Amino acid sequence: MNRYTKAALLAGASTLAAGAALADAHAACDLGTGNVRILGNDFGAIHAVVDRAMECTTEGEITANLTTEHKEIQVAALTADPTEYTVAIVANSSLVPLLNGGLVRPLNDLVEAHGDSLSDLQLIRVGDDIVAVAFMANAQHLFYREDVLAEAGVEVPTTYEEVIAAGQAIRDAGIMEHPVALNTMTGWNLGEEFINMYLGYGGEFFAPGTAEVSIDNEAGMKALETLKALTELSNPDFLTFDSNATGALWEAGNVALATMWGSRGAGILDDEGSSEEVVAATKLAGAPTVGGGSQPATTLWWDGFTIAQNISDEDAEASFKAMVHGVAPEVLETEGNAELAVWLIEGYEPTPAAQGVAQSAQAGAMPYPMLPYMGLLHTALGDELADFLQGKESAEQALDDVEAAYTTAAKEQGFLQ
Repeated sequence: MNRYTKAALLAGASTLAAGAALADAHAACDLGTGNVRILGNDFGAIHAVVDRAMECTTEGEITANLTTEHKEIQVAALTADPTEYTVAIVANSSLVPLLNGGLVRPLNDLVEAHGDSLSDLQLIRVGDDIVAVAFMANAQHLFYREDVLAEAGVEVPTTYEEVIAAGQAIRDAGIMEHPVALNTMTGWNLGEEFINMYLGYGGEFFAPGTAEVSIDNEAGMKALETLKALTELSNPDFLTFDSNATGALWEAGNVALATMWGSRGAGILDDEGSSEEVVAATKLAGAPTVGGGSQPATTLWWDGFTIAQNISDEDAEASFKAMVHGVAPEVLETEGNAELAVWLIEGYEPTPAAQGVAQSAQAGAMPYPMLPYMGLLHTALGDELADFLQGKESAEQALDDVEAAYTTAAKEQGFLQ
């Protein structure tokens, strides 16, 4: 978790050159007396945006709380009146509960008044309302160790069947006992891995035109079987693997094949936290397909910002102006920032760290479903699949449990009768 304030940021500007740059930025971003309080995830690209937003000046306050637990606290934080945060940095799925609760405001007027630097591609709409401003794209895709695959005598996998075969070959050759890693931590991460694999098999989550779940089918069974085969090649504590854990395993040289978020690519490929051998042999590729399909087994995501509903118009305007300053093309001019993400910002050119996301998008990866009840299914998947992966229940029982948990939640929230 990273909490910081304007005062802390200014204290970090230790050189005269930095001080001059900040002075120029302040002149370009005067917020008057409004307050800006930002809640978001904790990774490099968001830090870059927030650092630039906090260059703005105001007679009010500018604070930020960047934490991997942001999804768990954002609904409660934005439900209060006035809210604890004026800005929520969100992704496809984490925006949905805010929209369902009426917790973020339409941005049409603010975009018209202060959004000249934004492109239409960045404007996320629901109906006629602009509800968020996207600044980066993301997807999970394949990271592989070129040297380890060569030592095991296998080609770079392009399907999950080939990933499993390559992992087994690495194990059989005695190179690594647990060569594979995915973000399979119980909860949101595990749910996301099922969603990726299920879409790769061409599955549909709901009966057409309804909120009735429909994953207890052949695609659901195959998705579970594939995930189980992958986790059998992972360290036995795979149910603790989130992005930080898989990234640490990779940088320690303990795995050779991993499905990780593209936003982790820059950190994996930099010269910190790992050996030169691991960094030099690390390659990024698009997400594999599965089951003979042509669609990558992953989902496309965007990250962007929203403005809270339960705040004053003055704070909303100041918050929007600060975030627009944060995502301006100039953010790419800071050394290292261009490598942090696949930016949806004018002037961005894809870097080596962005190749996996770009290849997945070009191959036809599906956007994560922005349905009002998708979050309930995601939660049910994350909560109910661990027993199957640990061999404690059958795939049929696991899918039955997911559907039962989802249906109960959907009825409680009025999506089903």
